Amino acid sequence: MDRVRLSDQALGAIRRAIVVGELAPGTPVKDVELAARMGLSRTPVREALARLTDEGLIESKPHSYTRVTPLDADAVRDAHAVVQSMHGLATRLAVPRLTAAHLDAMREANTRFAAAVDGGALEDAIDRDDAFHGVLVTASGNAAVAATVGRYTPLLHRAIYLYFRSPLGRDSAPMHDRIIAACEAGDATLAAGLAERNWANLAVLLEEKQP
Repeated sequence: MDRVRLSDQALGAIRRAIVVGELAPGTPVKDVELAARMGLSRTPVREALARLTDEGLIESKPHSYTRVTPLDADAVRDAHAVVQSMHGLATRLAVPRLTAAHLDAMREANTRFAAAVDGGALEDAIDRDDAFHGVLVTASGNAAVAATVGRYTPLLHRAIYLYFRSPLGRDSAPMHDRIIAACEAGDATLAAGLAERNWANLAVLLEEKQP
């Protein structure tokens, strides 16, 4: 495999370990140890760690430490507020541009999402949830919205994992169905409101977890 693919492989594996708690907040990480564990060279692991630093999941201080970012409730809540608003805007912009193919992609993603949640495959559930909302972000045609969502969503994945483990997580698939119905009806205002409400459920869990 080429270096880019190896870097993507390392990125996915390390991100997953952080999201599910195998690499707990504050855990020191060393590229040589991670490379040995994954059977990779240090270069793609270093590249993955740099990308995770951009995502806010890894932090480092030169000549001192590289570690999993400690959970910062304020940072997560700030990121959530931005992501929630961006998904509302993306949906509002996307609705007039949606095709039958977009709607089919949303239905497929939600079917797979619901199956993942029901089966306890929460990492897959996160991927399918991202895919569902990603249809609308892409269809919006707004590069700034897409960049903002891409920048701040990874910071939320640890909270989203806990959300899908909670009873509140069961509400997402039915809410997705309502979003699809509003999109199909061409009601951008309703669809955007539902998208924001879907993300608002995560805020409920964040408040419950507040120290």
